[in-house]
Amino acid sequence: MKLGLKFIASLIALSAALLSGTSTAQGWPERSIRVIVPFAPGGGTDIFTRVMAPRLSEVLGQQIVVDNKPGGSSIIGSQQVAQAAPDGYTLLIVDSTFMINPSLRNNLPYDSVKDFTPIVHLASGPVILVANPKVPAQSLKELIDLAKKEPGRLFYGSGGNGASTHLAGELFNMVAGVKIEHVPFKGTGEALTAVMSGQVPLTFTGISSARGPVEDGRLRAFAVTGERRSEAMPNVPTFDEAGLANVNSSTQWGVYGPRNLPADIVAKLNHAFNEALKDPAVKERVVGLGYALQGGTPAEFEALTKSEIEKWRNLITAAKISIN
Repeated sequence: MKLGLKFIASLIALSAALLSGTSTAQGWPERSIRVIVPFAPGGGTDIFTRVMAPRLSEVLGQQIVVDNKPGGSSIIGSQQVAQAAPDGYTLLIVDSTFMINPSLRNNLPYDSVKDFTPIVHLASGPVILVANPKVPAQSLKELIDLAKKEPGRLFYGSGGNGASTHLAGELFNMVAGVKIEHVPFKGTGEALTAVMSGQVPLTFTGISSARGPVEDGRLRAFAVTGERRSEAMPNVPTFDEAGLANVNSSTQWGVYGPRNLPADIVAKLNHAFNEALKDPAVKERVVGLGYALQGGTPAEFEALTKSEIEKWRNLITAAKISIN
């Protein structure tokens, strides 16, 4: 009799646990969701997040609150998400700096793989190589030939030591077999201005920043990263088309939650973000920024995160890049 009662009690406990899990999945979300953007308002990641927010609210039935937490090359905002409760109410939308930081920053306050739950790959953004129009090269081949024939003549500006635009330049150097010296600036906007004024001849930057100056003749475009041409600048060839393969320095954007985020909540969030990426208004605005929308499963984004971290680690080690 005692055994029977214990068995029944165990069944009741198991059923309660299962029902509790089911009700959590069915009831979530019950309040607004905070999305941390670890950059200042007005940047590409911030704009992208705010463009998606209305559609996300429709799908999830709750308000999406965008919370900018700039500083530390995305570390401050990322740390807040790593330390948040795994309940789905605190998320991170971030770009490739999240994948670069593990190889550049000593003593990160979190592990970029172990302390986060990948939710979805949002988009990729090509990096474009542009020059001051006075540079005596009309094509990528001519530019590489110039760099080889006259070492020390060319320089490229970036958004700062260790920035994604710096790493794009070093990857280009390695693949092209040249040594174009790096000049760091305080942001990509400052680097772009320096190229247009003739202070430095070259820079790597995003499509949204380069599009206007290229169209009005203040910059010359050589090539963009990515498998396909950018819809925002369809006349600019890819690096592959221009004769230089393996310049795969595109920027990636994605969504993460804290570690141990329940699988049912991850599934709901993944569905919501994929739906937002299908929205025509979202697509029109984001493509205008020069991004290529992605989407997909959490597993696919987890694999991408790990491969990007490894790719940047190999480049940073080979190029002996340090910011310490």
